[in-house]
Amino acid sequence: MKGKCAPSAREIEALAQEALATIPETVRRQLGPLVIRVEDFPDEETEAAMELESPFDLLGLYRGVALPHKSVSDPRPGIDMIFLYRRPILDYWCETGEDLAAVVRHVLIHEIGHHFGFSDEDMERIETAG
Repeated sequence: MKGKCAPSAREIEALAQEALATIPETVRRQLGPLVIRVEDFPDEETEAAMELESPFDLLGLYRGVALPHKSVSDPRPGIDMIFLYRRPILDYWCETGEDLAAVVRHVLIHEIGHHFGFSDEDMERIETAG
């Protein structure tokens, strides 16, 4: 691997956008406005709130109000965000040898699952559908 650079945040984001396009249309239609952000690591506040032993313990995070908890009476619904943490994703990728695009897609689907309140089985069905 000498001379090769780790994929950049921009490259991870491109993989995430490609993965988003593979999610079944019935799910994508219901997503609404969604921002995907790639950061190297979770911020210190997130690390503390999630009681992480290491910043490498978190590959992604959904921030927003999950659909089952949204209300039409909410005066400020805000935009949902999915954070993908580049360095933990790359670490996982190197450890497992899995395809990087597949890893990013898995994390993205898992975080979208939090948005919808999906079970692990629901998320697995979405992963195999694409």
